[in-house]
Amino acid sequence: MIHSMTGFARREASGPWGQLTCELRSVNHRYLEPGFRLPEELRGLEGELRQTLAKLLRRGKVDCTVHLRSARESERELRVDEAVLTQVLKRMDEVADRFPGIGLGRSVQVDPIDVLRWPGVLQDSAPDTDALAAALRSLFADTARDLAAAREREGVRLREFVLQRVDGLAALLTAGRTRAPEMRERLRTRLQTRLAELGATVDATRFEQEVALLLQRADVDEELDRLDAHLGEIRRVVDGDEAAGRRLDFLMQELNREANTFASKSQEIDSTRLAVDMKVLIEQLREQVQNVE
Repeated sequence: MIHSMTGFARREASGPWGQLTCELRSVNHRYLEPGFRLPEELRGLEGELRQTLAKLLRRGKVDCTVHLRSARESERELRVDEAVLTQVLKRMDEVADRFPGIGLGRSVQVDPIDVLRWPGVLQDSAPDTDALAAALRSLFADTARDLAAAREREGVRLREFVLQRVDGLAALLTAGRTRAPEMRERLRTRLQTRLAELGATVDATRFEQEVALLLQRADVDEELDRLDAHLGEIRRVVDGDEAAGRRLDFLMQELNREANTFASKSQEIDSTRLAVDMKVLIEQLREQVQNVE
């Protein structure tokens, strides 16, 4: 079964640390190329998240965006670590005692803001980073599974589209084979008419040689056979278990090559129209196959 490379998934989770939102959006790409936008406190998880994504997806450019809305400021508390503050003040006294001649000491005014800026004096009841990281791992894994499921559902639609166009091409091949005998007879008649118009007399052997040469140049049986074989391979690939995108890309090139050869051999308006119809369906297939994983 084929999967699309196009999809979107979004999930949210909340806890004491606030609210996490994870959005994953994917489009077609030759390889798996994830790009991450993570909150500062969660950037260290990017490697793990890449591995999680790689277990579920093979190809596609995936934009991974995570937003963290912290708990309300009113629910957070700033507190002074008394032990650290005591040590800082004590060290200040020791330094001041070493310079008695310049008036340092406890009598010297100390800016409380400077003291609070000292590392460790002021503590913020920030969210538990371990709990936050665990929440993101779980949320991301669930969102990635949602994305894979969305791409699989889109793949079902793509399969139906591909098979409809394959059936359409098969019908055109049948029409081409059906018209081949009529086309050969019309070529013979056309040559006879042209010779009669010119008043030329050609012996039967030479005439048959010229007819055979024209028929050889216009013969499209090999192209029709190869096109039919490619259509059979497309049906096999879209219902197989392996990644189908690159193989389908190759088959689109082969279909287009055979259709171009068919068109170049067309000697009549009906054959030309048939070739144009083929190329239209092949182009529709090619555009959609670009989205297959």
